[in-house]
This record gives sequence, structure tokens and C-alpha cells, in this order.
Amino acid sequence: MLILASRSPRRRALLRAANLRFRTVAPAHEEAPPPRTRRYAALVTREALAKAQSVVGRARGTVLGADTVVVCDGRVLGKPRGAVEARRMLRLLSGRWHRVYTGLALVEGERRLLGWERTEVAFRRLSNGEIERYLATGEPMDKAGAYAIQGGAAAFVRAIRGCYTNVIGLPVPRLMEMLAEFGGAGARRGRR
Repeated sequence: MLILASRSPRRRALLRAANLRFRTVAPAHEEAPPPRTRRYAALVTREALAKAQSVVGRARGTVLGADTVVVCDGRVLGKPRGAVEARRMLRLLSGRWHRVYTGLALVEGERRLLGWERTEVAFRRLSNGEIERYLATGEPMDKAGAYAIQGGAAAFVRAIRGCYTNVIGLPVPRLMEMLAEFGGAGARRGRR
């Protein structure tokens, strides 16, 4: 059985859409504000592994941990800690390209497999009014980079290069490759 070490409803929805059997166990690992680093893939894989390892002793099966950050102009953007930070993030992303990194970790007993994905996203220029209206929805508050590409921020995206589901928070094609490499991980396809 695949165990998702995440509180994210978006990750659960993506696993269901991929027709994977899984259950969810909230990770005990607390996310810290992202450090200043240029080793983005290492950052997200390290966080994904910490989340997965925090669940391993509490659940039997293959544990999946994931972590996503947005990077723009060398700044690592995690989840905003409030409206002021979310506004600052959206202003930074306005009219620019940025990158979305997601780290993945599969852990079962002593076995582990790490991977990551990068997607480039371009926002059109946003007006202050658009940013304020989007903030008023509350949607940006629990998303890396303060936006949901599958939600209200879909109207902000001018172009994307790479995996769309990665921007949502779980690069499903990369995960499927990793599950096959891990030996199926007990996550057989089938209806839940």
C-alpha cells in the first residue's frame, strides 16, 4: 500500500486521478521557511525525505513524501506566512518566468528512492487590483509561491514548460517512473 505523507488535498486528488491506491498519514515533520540556497533540487528532495521518514514508523507500506517550492530571481518561495508575504510573492512573479521544483521520496524500511522535477512557468503582468482580488479568495495562503495554477491563478499563466502536475505539487509522470523503479511499491492501479 502506498502511504502519502502529506496534508495536501491537491496531492490526494492527483493520486486518485492517477488511479493509485493509497492512504494518507500526516507527516510529523514541520516545514521551516525555505533557506537561501541555489541547490533547489537538493532542498526539495531533503524536505520530501524528512516528511516520508516522519511517517515510516507509524504506517506499514511504501511512504511517499513530497515538497514543492517556487524559485524566482534566486529567491525560494515556499508557502506564504500571511497576506503581506503572499502579495510580495505575487508581485515578484508578475510578468516573469519562474521555476517550480518538487522533490519526491519513496521510503519502505531501509529502502529509499529520491527524485525531483522542475517546471518553468511564465506569468503575465498582473495589476495591483488582480493581486488584491486573488488574495481576497484566500487561495494563495497554503500554496508554494502563493498561487494555485489549477485554481484562480490559471488566468495569470502565460506559458508553461514542463510537467503541469508538478506545478500543482506532485509530478505524476515522474512519480510513476519512480514507483516502477521501486518495484511497484504496493501501489497497484485499481479503483478505491
